[in-house]
Amino acid sequence: MADPATDADLFFALVRAETRWFERLDAELHAAHGVHLGSYDVLRVIAGIDGCRVQDIVREIGITVGAVSKSVDRLAGAGLVERRANPDDRRSSHIFPTAAGRRVLDDATPTVERSIRNRLARLDPTDRRALGAAIAALRASFDEDDA
Repeated sequence: MADPATDADLFFALVRAETRWFERLDAELHAAHGVHLGSYDVLRVIAGIDGCRVQDIVREIGITVGAVSKSVDRLAGAGLVERRANPDDRRSSHIFPTAAGRRVLDDATPTVERSIRNRLARLDPTDRRALGAAIAALRASFDEDDA
């Protein structure tokens, strides 16, 4: 595709590139490790936040509470995470990776990082920095809207 002519062209070019990249990485990750990229992402967030709650995942990933709850249920059913009662709030729980969940992360992370590194290597360092800054600015605009 040539340079986008309109803001809509730019938006759809970005969405289509992200969709293709996500689908390819998802297929690669699933073939190598039996886990889908969405589940890997949720597991990664859980492992990165001590005493993680559903709301923490919602805020980090930007999906609905229902979608997070279903994902956590699937991960728990697969033995990759466990819920523990929140001592400060009986209505909620904390989510922790199990030993099996940590093994999945340990095994799958090099595959994810290698795939991402190989894709980003197609951009020169200036374009990578510009892309990072643009994505950060876009994400911040959503955070401002939500405030």
